[in-house]
Amino acid sequence: MGDPKRQKRKYSRPYKRWDKSRIVEEKGIMRTYGLKNKKELWRARSELRRIRANARSLLAASGEEKERREKELLGRLYRLGLLPKDGTLDDILSLDVRDILERRLQTQVWRKGLARTVFQARQFIVHGHVYVDGVRVNVPSYWVKRGEEDKITLDPEMLAVVQAPQHAPAVAEGENKGGVNEGQ
Repeated sequence: MGDPKRQKRKYSRPYKRWDKSRIVEEKGIMRTYGLKNKKELWRARSELRRIRANARSLLAASGEEKERREKELLGRLYRLGLLPKDGTLDDILSLDVRDILERRLQTQVWRKGLARTVFQARQFIVHGHVYVDGVRVNVPSYWVKRGEEDKITLDPEMLAVVQAPQHAPAVAEGENKGGVNEGQ
């Protein structure tokens, strides 16, 4: 058993560190999904690589064991929301890193309109204002399962902040808008 203080990395770095096309692509993905650093993107890519390798090994296998493992993998990816109900191994091989990033809690909060930007969604999650099925979740990279999509809620105080019109002037009912008396 390993040392609990020294956990294993869950990602692998790119082989070519200074490849301009990869850096530009990663920067666009990071901006779109509001990722904190490239490690989050590399972690998603490593997870996708692991899923695809599992699917490739199942394509090469045969027998009863293959059918059981294939059913388990397809069921798991359906529950995670990565595949449709009638998905196949070929669908797994066509998955992209964007499909993985769409399942993150941060992206789901933003897509549901609970935050104005993806960065605000991250802030709400980190500050503990987001609940999934009544449980506070403060991890932006939490994978939202298919059954939990409709159960994402925001703290009522924060919901009022998000739904308030932005930069609206505060006008009391008895005051005039122009500051000029109308009766004179």
